[in-house]
Amino acid sequence: MDPYKFRPSSAHNCPFFTTNSGAPVWNNNSSLTVGSRGPILLEDYHLVEKLANFDRERIPERVVHARGASAKGFFEVTHDISHLTCADFLRAPGVQTPLIVRFSTVIHERGSPETLRDPRGFAVKFYTREGNFDMVGNNFPVFFVRDGMKFPDMVHSLKPNPKTHIQENWRILDFFSHHPESLHMFTFLFDDVGIPMDYRHMDGFGVNTYTLINKAGKATLVKFHWRPSCGVKSLLDDEAVIVGGTNHSHATKDLYDSIAAGNYPEWKLFIQTINLEDVDRFDFDPLDVTKTWPEDILPLLLVGRMVLNRNIDNFFTENEQLAFCPAIVVPGVYYSDDKLLQTRIFSYSDTQRHRLGPNYLMLPANAPKCAHHNNHYDGFMNFAHRDEEVDYFPSRFDPVRHAEKFPMPPQICSGKREKCMIEKENNFKQPGERYRSFAIDRQERFIKRWVDALSDPRVTHEILSIWISYWSQCDKSLGQKLATHLNLKPNM
Repeated sequence: MDPYKFRPSSAHNCPFFTTNSGAPVWNNNSSLTVGSRGPILLEDYHLVEKLANFDRERIPERVVHARGASAKGFFEVTHDISHLTCADFLRAPGVQTPLIVRFSTVIHERGSPETLRDPRGFAVKFYTREGNFDMVGNNFPVFFVRDGMKFPDMVHSLKPNPKTHIQENWRILDFFSHHPESLHMFTFLFDDVGIPMDYRHMDGFGVNTYTLINKAGKATLVKFHWRPSCGVKSLLDDEAVIVGGTNHSHATKDLYDSIAAGNYPEWKLFIQTINLEDVDRFDFDPLDVTKTWPEDILPLLLVGRMVLNRNIDNFFTENEQLAFCPAIVVPGVYYSDDKLLQTRIFSYSDTQRHRLGPNYLMLPANAPKCAHHNNHYDGFMNFAHRDEEVDYFPSRFDPVRHAEKFPMPPQICSGKREKCMIEKENNFKQPGERYRSFAIDRQERFIKRWVDALSDPRVTHEILSIWISYWSQCDKSLGQKLATHLNLKPNM
């Protein structure tokens, strides 16, 4: 073994305790003291090192998606879409790509119950031959807001009250009363699917609109959909109380136990596509994340399947240190002008640099599995072995060159600088259609959850009236029923 290329690994453990620098430890139970009673000596290096490591062994938890579980597996292409994209990992049926997935709840802290009514994160990191591709989404196809400018305020409203540290409905209802675009998301969150049975039985969606680009440079807008082979199953409110009271980590345990037993979870990946010239055909903006694309007009196209067949080896290194960013794409996949996606491109990598450090992409779970080359030599926790003398580009002493050019979106960017809303908000049509698609008993449960939320004593009459007005514009009967339950007159 070359000692200069050695990397720490449990495969090289020795049979006795050592310090972090490798010195043997003959007593890991007692501090070095003056006499048998003390005081303790500061020169006990092993004690100081042990306590210092312990004091720092918890990294800052994620601002959102703090509670999560991970698993590893592969993606296999089953249907040819090479006419839509030049992405290498989608080049032909039969191609397999290793990956890691992290499921999560969104709002609550790292140790919170997995049975809370909350969106679920669904993030997939593909380790492709052309670098990593992070498909970062949720279990609902839409989102609360369409512009990332609102994201910090949105999260603050959903997080616990900074005074009481309790999540309170009046704060949520107050904030979103200013944003009727959130109604569609609430038809998912307050629906029966608002509490998934576990991570194996839930959908996944890319949520944002991306762009696929083929070898000829033709660009096509795309949305990604994951559908579980075992079907979607959810917990009703009373069931969630029982499950959560029995085991607050039930979904993490279910995922781990299922894989350990050989019952590998599987999802099929579908896409929807829109040609660039057809963007203005609809009564909504296809780049608006509060909208779904109608499947009767834009059918789902099957691409492949994802199988999770390996549990992670270590929760910290492959869950807490696992980091995703929607900006991490591969040739053949690019962004769109989706306002929420544009802000996520910056925000995700920025939060990971704060949480894990500037070299977080060197951590094993985040590092690409293909050969790669850059000039990032320095910074906190840079542990890459580098023996080159040239750390700049270009150089006649370093043969590294540019990669072959790959297609980029052909659209021309033009327009004046302005801060404004999109032209086609259309906030009420799709939420109303979704509500009317529910069976009667499902509608009643939806109404009950809203009545419970709106009955918060700190919800003012003004806020109540706004919500009754919003839901009435989605569906007249829905607004009337809510008003009746709340002893209010609908504001038509």
